[in-house]
Amino acid sequence: MSEALSTFDVVLSELRSLREVLSEQQFEKVLAVIAEMDSLGGRLHVTGIGKSEHVARYAAALFASTGTPASFLAGVEAGHGSSGQIVQGDVVIAISNSGETEELRLAITAVRGLGAKVIAITGNSESWLAKNAEAFLSAAVEKEGGGLGLAPRASAAAQTVVLASLSAELEVARNFNRQDFHARHPAGALGRETKA
Repeated sequence: MSEALSTFDVVLSELRSLREVLSEQQFEKVLAVIAEMDSLGGRLHVTGIGKSEHVARYAAALFASTGTPASFLAGVEAGHGSSGQIVQGDVVIAISNSGETEELRLAITAVRGLGAKVIAITGNSESWLAKNAEAFLSAAVEKEGGGLGLAPRASAAAQTVVLASLSAELEVARNFNRQDFHARHPAGALGRETKA
């Protein structure tokens, strides 16, 4: 079998295993943190370091386009001023496979000092990040796939799917409808499809 298809199978297997450890209770706790944010007039931010940064950018855009306004927070820059976008009552979704990345620790310490609460998306439930968050969603994988098995393939997929699933739950919780979707997608194929 080719390495491409073998890696595809590894990712699918890891996602199936992840589904077994994710629970409604985990998502409910995350939703409660976001609901409290809403009640305080707070804002949602998404951050990560390395490949998790790319996942964070996608997640922030997905949330924003499906009824939950969100901004990307540059994790590496948090100690150099980007944490200034945080105000009391905000929530930061922090993404990290290990949950131990030093730059992310600095970012989380900064945003918590400014009054934000933290939701952790990590592959390590015993990590510093998980223990310093108000809520936690697992994105745990055992294998990454690929010849070396080192690059974040399955873990990046797990993070993406967990966040996409959360966005779907928020979409329902906010009664986000086709008209709302169209208002945020007036151009392109999605805009034409949702106009009716």
